[in-house]
Amino acid sequence: MSDFLKLIGERIRSLRKEKGLTQEALAEKSDIHYSYIGGIERGDRNISLATLEKIINALEITPVELFQFHKTDIETELLDKRMLIEAHRSLLINLSMDEVKLIHRIAKDIATSIGTHRNQS
Repeated sequence: MSDFLKLIGERIRSLRKEKGLTQEALAEKSDIHYSYIGGIERGDRNISLATLEKIINALEITPVELFQFHKTDIETELLDKRMLIEAHRSLLINLSMDEVKLIHRIAKDIATSIGTHRNQS
């Protein structure tokens, strides 16, 4: 998935939530299947301009609004992720190497499972 598609998807998700819409409601308003909306929001779908226009109309925004990315939102998310990673590091630092390896394997399995589930949507 490209960073641009992911950025557009995140922006659509943000605007959808601001409007108080579920994926299903946005799908209905835009005449797009709800699972396709999910793929767009994750950046998994390379959508056409026609599809993008449907979403813009359903969100009742202008095309310019869709492309108004807020650097602070992206920076805040990265900061939040760093803080969570640091919290996990603090939890792991006092465990034995075998315990850390076990937790790593479990986390890796969960991440793989989430990735697989996303690709099936």
